[in-house]
Amino acid sequence: MKHSLTVLVICVGTIVVLSGQPTAPKVIHASDYASLQQAFNAVPAEGGVVELPPGIFELEEPLIIASENLLVRGSGPSTHLVNKNQNGEPAILIRNTQRPNDARARLWRIELTGFRVTGNPQSGDGILAEGINEIHINKVSVERNGRHGIHLVDCYENPRITGSSMTYNGGAGLNIVGGHDLVVSANQFEENQHAVSCVDSFNLTLTGNNIDDHLSGGIIIENTYGSVISGNMIEECAGWAIRLDRDCYGITIGSNVIAHNRFGIELRDAWGCSISANTFTIVADHAIRVGPDSGRLTITGNSFSNSYIGGKTRRPLDPAAEWPRMSQASGILLQGTSDITIVGNTFAGLATEAVKAEQGCRRLLIVGNQIVDPQSSESEAFELGDAEDVRLENNHLPF
Repeated sequence: MKHSLTVLVICVGTIVVLSGQPTAPKVIHASDYASLQQAFNAVPAEGGVVELPPGIFELEEPLIIASENLLVRGSGPSTHLVNKNQNGEPAILIRNTQRPNDARARLWRIELTGFRVTGNPQSGDGILAEGINEIHINKVSVERNGRHGIHLVDCYENPRITGSSMTYNGGAGLNIVGGHDLVVSANQFEENQHAVSCVDSFNLTLTGNNIDDHLSGGIIIENTYGSVISGNMIEECAGWAIRLDRDCYGITIGSNVIAHNRFGIELRDAWGCSISANTFTIVADHAIRVGPDSGRLTITGNSFSNSYIGGKTRRPLDPAAEWPRMSQASGILLQGTSDITIVGNTFAGLATEAVKAEQGCRRLLIVGNQIVDPQSSESEAFELGDAEDVRLENNHLPF
């Protein structure tokens, strides 16, 4: 049996490829072609670089990227791809040409950087990537698409979304299905339906993002484990700022600011998770809710507060106001859960109980918390109802 042999000889910065009849990677200048699609079709199998010039490029059908080892580099926001399609098609579709017939067909190592993608209410995703390993999207603006801004499906190995902006999209700013060892960092999300949705995934690192004004939730995590959500600014979401659901476990939520959201963190179906060092400021309803399908959780070192700034309240409470004008602060609601540790938190200026338990909670450790300036004298700091096996001690109360 004969085997082909590829040898790379490197001589003074020059790479010489010795093989059968390979095509070397090359730089494609899209301005040299009649259309963007022709430029991408000219990329050899070995990959290369596609340089996109400044300009407005209207797309009636998806721009197909089907080469690996590829860098797509625009000229910054002046490179503007506009999806004119009104049949739910994405602006950019990245996938192996064999994937429609073979779900295992993949591409490796594709990077996108330095351009803008916009759509319309009837268009699909801004960028849809299927089966791409080691995809990296950096410094890309994706806005006003009918579905998700960036949609990663089965991009299993090492996806990275960094330094990008996802705004005003009809679905999630970033929607991830089936990812592994993900990094989502230093992005900005505004007024999508959700900011980030990540389902059926592993080892998500979601850090240092700014999330503002979402029509529903902020960060939605389902069936995902071994992940960290930290250092994010999450403001004014109409739904939950963060929600864990569908068999999440081993996730740390720490050092986030959750400000003026309708709801805070919902642990709908989450186990063995840590919620620590977060700041919940003027979260109107349930800064943290733990549901009956969750347990074995640690909630420590968090600050729950209204808008008190020393001597006065910045946003006086108006009981008649509806969200988002509502400026009250809320605490923790436990419903039918068990094995919950609540230690070392500060609850200041709350209009609700610091901790309320109902529906038969069990094995609660509530120790060493600080209660400051409760807004309602009728509210008990800890309303534990029919909870069993509770240790409630060494908490500092003003009454």
